Amino acid sequence: MTGEQGAVAQGAAVLCAVAALWRVAEREQGLRRARLVLAGVGAVGTPGDHRDPGLTGPSWRAVGARWWAAVRGRRAWLCLPVAAVLAVLGESPLPLVAGALAVPLVGRRLRASALRREREARSDAVVGLCGAVAAELRAGRQPAPALLFGLRATGALGPQEEAEVLAAARFGGDVARALRSAARQDGADGLAGLAACWQVAVDGGAGLAAGLDRLEAALREHRDQRERLRAQLAGAWATVAVLAVLPAVGLVLGSALGARPLYVLLHTPVGLGCLAVGAALEAAGLWWAARIVRGGERV
Repeated sequence: MTGEQGAVAQGAAVLCAVAALWRVAEREQGLRRARLVLAGVGAVGTPGDHRDPGLTGPSWRAVGARWWAAVRGRRAWLCLPVAAVLAVLGESPLPLVAGALAVPLVGRRLRASALRREREARSDAVVGLCGAVAAELRAGRQPAPALLFGLRATGALGPQEEAEVLAAARFGGDVARALRSAARQDGADGLAGLAACWQVAVDGGAGLAAGLDRLEAALREHRDQRERLRAQLAGAWATVAVLAVLPAVGLVLGSALGARPLYVLLHTPVGLGCLAVGAALEAAGLWWAARIVRGGERV
């Protein structure tokens, strides 16, 4: 085995070790949440002790769980160890510079994905709120208690918005206005429809349950349409992902064949030029492909 192949093997071993530790910590975190849900927080350990028993005591599991909790919110920083491995393999500080520049870009992308998931979760909670309130109304509850029950059951609002709506419902305030104010949250547009149904029911005496049923059906259809469109675009996103990893696959294959691509790219003028042009073309291609797919999602 040549020196270049040995370095590639060492780098691959480091990456595998990082991935394995990540996976073990994630599995431990999932087991911890399952124990809390099934057994209850106070049912494990001594009475009144609300700490997770899996995190007490100096064990490697506790260390792994704490490591995962610390890294989970800073996943963008994992670019640095990957860049360090490439720097060792290529015997150049350029990968470290690229990794440091990639941290804010990856962090921005991760934050955007987290906001999108939060927006979709809130939208689904609003659909559940409409259904819960309509069900309580058909069961014989008055509108205000039904709304209070639906808010507590679904958690569709943030703490401040929920407090405002609850105060208006309990003390005879303007519930429709509070709901319209809460609809300004990202993903809570359906609350504007709930506010309109509430206003019509209060002013004109129309049936609130029937209006909420129609609103729930419309919101649910919109959500199902979004999911169908996302399923149809899954193949396009897979193509984008394949295009993103092709350069890395080429580097691995070149190293396996003994061509020393990292040395050529990082230590020769021609290689540095090819690296700069290739990185620019790769970034432009990924941006353009992602733009096309996101345009299809907005149709």
